[in-house]
Amino acid sequence: MFYDPRSEPHGLAHNPWTALVVPRPIGWVSTLSDSGDANLAPYSFFNAVSGNPPFVMFSSAGRKDTQRNAETTGEFVVNMATAELMGAMNASSAVLGPEVDEFSLAGLEKAQCHNVSAPRVSASPVAIECVLNQVVTMTTRNGTRAASQVIIGEVVGIHIADEVIVDGVLDIRKMRPLSRLGYMDYSVIDEVFAMDRPS
Repeated sequence: MFYDPRSEPHGLAHNPWTALVVPRPIGWVSTLSDSGDANLAPYSFFNAVSGNPPFVMFSSAGRKDTQRNAETTGEFVVNMATAELMGAMNASSAVLGPEVDEFSLAGLEKAQCHNVSAPRVSASPVAIECVLNQVVTMTTRNGTRAASQVIIGEVVGIHIADEVIVDGVLDIRKMRPLSRLGYMDYSVIDEVFAMDRPS
């Protein structure tokens, strides 16, 4: 099949777009509002976008609490969502008012960060402290503004749980990160294989 998403219906039971770029890592983003309210929400349009220096991005469909807080305070934290934390991650995805603390709602303990004021998820094996770099508004070639904006953060601190470091490298099988597939489907990454690049 072929369809042009700008002008043609896909003809399937559900929109296939989110099932085409998979698996997607989940950016479980924590922030503080300017009044000090904690917020935690998962974003599956998330990834690392630079290695040296490290930057990350996430995309928000509509200007939600997470984006507003990041813009207001200039800070956010990306926590790794794992198999053990999937229930809490899902609970934190509920659409709630800005005054609701999703950490408390999901039964999660907060931990203090080093270089930003926003809290991190204590039980997550990886947390990435970020300062806001820029917010990018996407427009189509005909000038239509996209519903989503891209929030880019410079990484200023990285927390890694000691128990997931084995022989000097991260053991993904110990971390068991969640990934987002299409529709309402998720996957746990717990199988790893090596493949050398050609010389």
